[in-house]
Amino acid sequence: MYNIFVDSMYLTLKVKLNPDREQRDKLLTTMEKFNEACNYASEAAWYNKKFGKTGIQKLTYYDIRQKFTLSAQLTVRAIGKVAESYSNDRKTMHKFDRRGAVVYDQRVLSFKGNDMVSILTLDGREKISISYGDYRPFDISKIRGQTDLIYEDNNFYLMLVMEVGENEVEYNDDVMGIDLGVVNIATISDNEVYKGTKADEIRERYTSLKSRLQSAGTWSAKKHLKKLSKKERRFKRDLNHRVAKQLVKRAKDTSRAIALENLNGFRPEATVTKAQKDRLGKWAFSELTDFILYKAKLEGVPVVIINPMYTSQQCSECGYIDKNNRQKQSNFRCKRCGHRENADYNASKNIAHRGAVSLPNVLRLASIS
Repeated sequence: MYNIFVDSMYLTLKVKLNPDREQRDKLLTTMEKFNEACNYASEAAWYNKKFGKTGIQKLTYYDIRQKFTLSAQLTVRAIGKVAESYSNDRKTMHKFDRRGAVVYDQRVLSFKGNDMVSILTLDGREKISISYGDYRPFDISKIRGQTDLIYEDNNFYLMLVMEVGENEVEYNDDVMGIDLGVVNIATISDNEVYKGTKADEIRERYTSLKSRLQSAGTWSAKKHLKKLSKKERRFKRDLNHRVAKQLVKRAKDTSRAIALENLNGFRPEATVTKAQKDRLGKWAFSELTDFILYKAKLEGVPVVIINPMYTSQQCSECGYIDKNNRQKQSNFRCKRCGHRENADYNASKNIAHRGAVSLPNVLRLASIS
């Protein structure tokens, strides 16, 4: 058993605001005025070729206060948003969406416990309840820096930056290999399978519905199509969160590292049917990988990224590699030793083995950093 110190990391937490009708109108008005001010400052910056925050502030601060009735701090935040945008690109004049993000800091937004915020509007402060999921921990004391207020699908959200980590964890030198697949979302080297049956049912239903809506071509059909696409995306994200959470918990409970393939989706040599290949574009597997990575870091679980070459063609018993070892998507039979088993399980064991070989270097680098 070994110890490793996990450095802190920053995560973005999306928190939903629950304003009443009057508060909603106040937030919208504030958002629109804030972005009008950004456009005013952007135009002044562009024509005067003053792109730094100090230069833009000297040009526009008092005019913004008078023209858009923003508070002093919101004026500074609007100027800061413009200066930040020009720090990356000064080739064209920047324009800001009417309902783009409003940047808040602790002077104009504060938390009243874990379920309410006090937020500044053009008409003064408003106390508004908040709600959030359980995918990431919510601790007021861990909030860092600025907070963006965004408007999305007729709802307001706060995008909070939180610092997490800074804990010492124990682990052994064993590795849990995870094979992400087409038919099964994930197969681990314990021969545990996270099936994609429910995901396939939802995908097929949404595909059929979207096809009919696209054929209709009406305004209402297009509106419904947009709504349906967002609903499908939320379902995928939720399932990826839950699968990643279970995988990381399993590794942590057994004090093991995690091994994943270094790819954006799937092994290129995998044997799949045309119908199965269609799923490649229907699922956010790179998102699942990202969720596993950040949840692992939160829990102090080391992650090893391995070379994906031939993990599906190599025999996990004798090491022999042959493209004909994997006869079908689910069937593996070694041409040398005759070993037979589920192809995804075989691949996950290869991933675990390669991860165990690379783990000492990963831990050495972690101890140095």
